[in-house]
Amino acid sequence: MAAHNRRMSGKKGAQVGSGGQRRKGLEGRGPTPPAEMRKGHKKNRIANAKAKQTARRPVARGRGGRGTSEMVVGRNPVVEALREGVPATTLYVQQFIDNDERVREALQLAGERGGIHLMEAPRPELDRMTNGLNHQGLVLQVPPYEYAHPEDLVAAAFDEGEDPLIVALDGVTDPRNLGAVVRSVSAFGGHGVVVPERRAAGMTAGAWKTSAGTAARTPVARATNLTRALEAYKKAGVVVVGLAADGEVEVGALEALEGPVVIVVGSEGKGLSRLVGETCDFRVRIPMPGGAESLNAGVAAGVVLYEAARRRG
Repeated sequence: MAAHNRRMSGKKGAQVGSGGQRRKGLEGRGPTPPAEMRKGHKKNRIANAKAKQTARRPVARGRGGRGTSEMVVGRNPVVEALREGVPATTLYVQQFIDNDERVREALQLAGERGGIHLMEAPRPELDRMTNGLNHQGLVLQVPPYEYAHPEDLVAAAFDEGEDPLIVALDGVTDPRNLGAVVRSVSAFGGHGVVVPERRAAGMTAGAWKTSAGTAARTPVARATNLTRALEAYKKAGVVVVGLAADGEVEVGALEALEGPVVIVVGSEGKGLSRLVGETCDFRVRIPMPGGAESLNAGVAAGVVLYEAARRRG
């Protein structure tokens, strides 16, 4: 009778000889993912909806201009951008992604930074957002850079009781060169960088990375017309110095670097454009005993900025 009662019992529980299977099933799953990444969670549904909405918007990549966003695509580029402190608004992660070290580091860095939304999105959505680029399941959205006005750089220097020290780039199209110039301006106490609005490098993620974080404290201004911006500087009492291989003055002999000055650097191949060159008060050369024909913008700007900083004490 007792045996009959045990067979009819509806009581449930672990069976003898289970070997702790249920306990083992709970082990090794790692930390709980954020709510945005947990399937079925309310925040996950909201994140997916936002991802779909963003995917339908036109996104301009590579210019970083005002009013446009930039997408950093791929696991290594995303991790590198987050390591270097590139500003970001959203990290998109593909659903059911293979969770390797780079994915884990990207999630960790985004979480530590704060202010970066984590969005889970199906692969087709990420494909549309990146126009079919090989995103590897990670996409970082970089907000539009807020450019200053060229006059703001001079005004800020005068407000601090200092002579303006500014670098203007003429025809420089590589964002890494722009980033290097921003870094040099910051290192030698300059007040900012001016770039033309068209046919020129902008503050993209690549420029941010090359600046090694200095772009956060060194303003970059955008000029609709670089020649007119330089003429406005001259009216404000700023000397315009252009770097040229055939310049009449060597950089070490230029006393104008001790006062308010804007240093204009052209592209490595073409140098200064004609109108910009004609606007310069001085055309200065960097002596190169080694025989090199030219220096890239980042190196050339660094040489002249060092000389200006040395003369200013």
